[in-house]
Amino acid sequence: MDVTQQPNVITPLQPEFQPAVLAMRARKGIKIELALERSPDSISRAAADVPDGDFRLLERWVKFLLWSRGAHRVHFSGPKELCEQLRRHYAESATGKFDAEIMGRRIYERAFEVVWCEAEKLPAGREQSAALGGHLNGCRIGFDLGASDRKIAAVIDGEPVFTEEVPWDPRAHSDPQWHFEQINDCLRRAASHLPRVDAIGGSAAGVYVNNQVKVASLFRGIPEDLFARRIKGLFQELKKAWNNIPFEVVNDGEVTALAGAIALKSGGVLGISMGSSQAGGYVTPEGQITSWLNELAFAPIDYNPNAPVDEWSGDYGCGVQYFSQQAVGRLIAKAGLPVRSDLPLPEKLVKVQKAMATHDERAASIYHTIGVCFGYAAAHYASFYDFKHLLLLGRVTTGEGGAVIISQAERVLREEFPDLKIHFHMPDEKEKRHGQAIAAASLPLI
Repeated sequence: MDVTQQPNVITPLQPEFQPAVLAMRARKGIKIELALERSPDSISRAAADVPDGDFRLLERWVKFLLWSRGAHRVHFSGPKELCEQLRRHYAESATGKFDAEIMGRRIYERAFEVVWCEAEKLPAGREQSAALGGHLNGCRIGFDLGASDRKIAAVIDGEPVFTEEVPWDPRAHSDPQWHFEQINDCLRRAASHLPRVDAIGGSAAGVYVNNQVKVASLFRGIPEDLFARRIKGLFQELKKAWNNIPFEVVNDGEVTALAGAIALKSGGVLGISMGSSQAGGYVTPEGQITSWLNELAFAPIDYNPNAPVDEWSGDYGCGVQYFSQQAVGRLIAKAGLPVRSDLPLPEKLVKVQKAMATHDERAASIYHTIGVCFGYAAAHYASFYDFKHLLLLGRVTTGEGGAVIISQAERVLREEFPDLKIHFHMPDEKEKRHGQAIAAASLPLI
């Protein structure tokens, strides 16, 4: 792919980075209109000028829409030959089949399809939104499940009385009962600090609909038949174990955005958590959440075909390889830091953070690289989301490196996108580590 407009700000460790936002504005294009259908009552509309009718640019744009909005059916208005190419991509290529399987059978439990239609017959947009969380009354438990640790908070009338962070590695375990017991153990530990438990709210990496687990990397070690029998309804099972008190679980990115909206007392918030993976969540300018997926870990932000590949989907240039512990681990060798390659990613991150605390330029170059990529990604996100605040959370942002990420992202916006007004926010260290669990506690309505 020939991206004719090169970035003005070059990363120190990944100079070959080709920002998606520049690729889509680089040349004159062919207008494509889509309607992304999640259900007859939940449809997103999108339109773009795809430069030169380039199929690869079209496919990258549609992939971003799929993982940000979600859809089991894509209504396509544009050249029929491009529609047919897109249909073949999802039916025949490995990365396309991965997306189609997740979007179709796994999330929406229907066959995935791409259908051509004339522009005037494109289904109208039907967006759904609702208030999320912000309930502070009573004695509550909140939890946040990541791939390297689980966080728990006991909260009374909005004030935390107990927080805890416990390391774990859920992806390596194939027994659903182990997952049930580990999560339930956290709930019991938090409950021991409360006079009673009125409600439980949680966030976790993955896709959750009506408290059901649809797709989640946390449970990748579970065989498919056991996933359907035990994991899909895991949180409903936990709710029953806690006497059916109000119990809500949502994607961790949504809680990231919720935490930001609560702290900022404002809507129009895009939340990004750089942890074991990349989580994304969105609160509309009106302070509502949508029915969108916001799974930005799989959304492409680097259009270089030789960009790093995501280990799960097998696709290149996706956010998880740039804004997570995986990004830090990948850049260590390029930076020349003497960190053992066989260490787990959380331990590698600790080594980098310690080096950063001593003002090691090699460690700084890692955060510098992440920050530049994040600045271009933020501009790309602004093409898909209406937001003015970008909240940054997650273990990768802990310590001095977090400030470097934001300063470099702000530099990109100043030099490349001066008309784009995005305000970056990063909470204090305690809020970064436990803010999601505390915000998650506010999810259920008592």
